[in-house]
Amino acid sequence: MNRAARRLGGSAGGGFGAGTISPPALAEARERISDSAVRTPLIRLAHPTEPSSRRAAEPPEVWLKLETLQPVGSFKIRGARNAIGVLDPNALDRGVYTASAGNLALGLAWCARARGIPFTAIVPDSAPVAKLGKLGAFGARVVRVSYERWWQVLQEHGYEGMEGAFIHPVANAAVIAGNATIGFEILEDLPAVDTVLVPFGGGGLSCGIAGALRVIGSRARVIGCEVETATPLTAALAAGGPVPVPRTPSFVDGIGGSGLLPEMWPLVRDLLAGSAVVSLEETKAAIRGLVEQTHVVAEGAGAVPVAAARSRRVGGQVVCCVVSGGNIDTAVLTEILAPARW
Repeated sequence: MNRAARRLGGSAGGGFGAGTISPPALAEARERISDSAVRTPLIRLAHPTEPSSRRAAEPPEVWLKLETLQPVGSFKIRGARNAIGVLDPNALDRGVYTASAGNLALGLAWCARARGIPFTAIVPDSAPVAKLGKLGAFGARVVRVSYERWWQVLQEHGYEGMEGAFIHPVANAAVIAGNATIGFEILEDLPAVDTVLVPFGGGGLSCGIAGALRVIGSRARVIGCEVETATPLTAALAAGGPVPVPRTPSFVDGIGGSGLLPEMWPLVRDLLAGSAVVSLEETKAAIRGLVEQTHVVAEGAGAVPVAAARSRRVGGQVVCCVVSGGNIDTAVLTEILAPARW
């Protein structure tokens, strides 16, 4: 299969079209993932903003969608389960593989182990120890490559010579539909929501949630949240299409790619209301605040929407932050918590 064919849908569940985020696809995804993913709660954030005389008198109502409580500590189990579920059972004998910095790999490893399916994770050499340790515990085969080679796998939708079906962590219709189930749950639990803040890695989570809200008829805005060390969404929105961006590795490992995948741009352009960029220090402050105020441990990517909400730069009166995951290295968390200031 050539590279163009892979990009158009050669990976398992891949290919975009009218049915990518359709009512039937989303309903089927909700049913399919119910044996693996849990319905996570929404909790109110008591003190969502930093004190400042320049802040408006009435702060927004901020809620947290705690995907940290999934069996693998991340929302990714939703898309992983749905992607495995749409594959031909005969194809599963050869196994599945993905290119993931950790969380989708963890979701696939969990689901594959439960079904006796061979699974391989291609991970960048910067992948966190916490995620790699869990992959090993779940019985996954791990192939470590440079970040550049890992990014190439995402662009090409496959790894030459690898056995099994490739499940793309972002540009995969079944993964997006699985992610979209979060949107249903948010609206059912918080009908008045007007702004949803979502970490932006490649667009699979934010577009899934935005697509679900649109299907339901909600007018809530979905904003992709990035960290200053890599801003592919912000750059693409400014340029009118995907452009390469500089990337500085940091503790925020779950988001911040070198660019926006071209196949995701039509969905991103159509579904997202904009982007928000926060600093590393704002993200650290959000992690500390979540621990102290709500007893929730979030990884860097999961805390970025909370940092955006606290900044009051995104607007909205009823805001939902998707805390996407909690798989953070203990040493990193300890260092961030040391200042212990909210």
